[in-house]
Amino acid sequence: MSRTIILFAVIALILAACATQSPTTAPPENYPAPQQTDSVSESETQSDPDEFAYPPPFQTATPLFDPYPAPEGGIEIFTIVPGESEVSYEVGETFLDQDNRFNVAIGITPEVNGEVFVDRNNPQNSAIGPISVDISQFTSDSARRDSAIRERFLESAIFPNAVFTPLEIQGLPATYQEDDQISFQVSGDLTVRNVTRPVTFDVLFSGEGDTITGEATTAILLSDFEVGPISIAGILNTEDEVKLTFRFVARK
Repeated sequence: MSRTIILFAVIALILAACATQSPTTAPPENYPAPQQTDSVSESETQSDPDEFAYPPPFQTATPLFDPYPAPEGGIEIFTIVPGESEVSYEVGETFLDQDNRFNVAIGITPEVNGEVFVDRNNPQNSAIGPISVDISQFTSDSARRDSAIRERFLESAIFPNAVFTPLEIQGLPATYQEDDQISFQVSGDLTVRNVTRPVTFDVLFSGEGDTITGEATTAILLSDFEVGPISIAGILNTEDEVKLTFRFVARK
């Protein structure tokens, strides 16, 4: 009997010890709440497939040369008007099959685009943007000549646009009055087909209200642009030098 009582007493002590080592399932009211850790669901860790579909715009420093400068101060932007403007070429040609008859071939295209930036208060701040000319539209008094130039010599059917990129203007006056005609020079790069050469235009310019007009002329060599002189055996030869004339009308 005494052994049974002792056995129950030992079991009670063991149970009491286990109870003190295992905390109750509900903490006391003043027990500090466990700190919450940031948990991210699986759906949140996966990036939105559209979020990085395209890279952000690439930021660059200010370009060394901006062909389209932002207007500042008194600068006004004039847009060249196609149809009212034109570019023409003049080149001498000798017809071998017509007793060496000499002729001056003239071709004209009205498809000209570009912008002019005019500062009437300080003309020396004025600028010119790139001028694009659709030379595939050159038309002369001979459809046969036009076709030969388009398909064989200028290859303007493949390279329709010639582009003049102005780089320097010299001779602009310090002051300007309405209707004054001023003259200056514009130097830059002329690209025909895939060949680029330096060219300088002599310019006459005048402005009235919202319209400016002018004429720019230069002479180039066909050989510089690898398109001449043109020679068709037994028929004709052209001169190497070509006169280019750009008559323009531009409006604000």
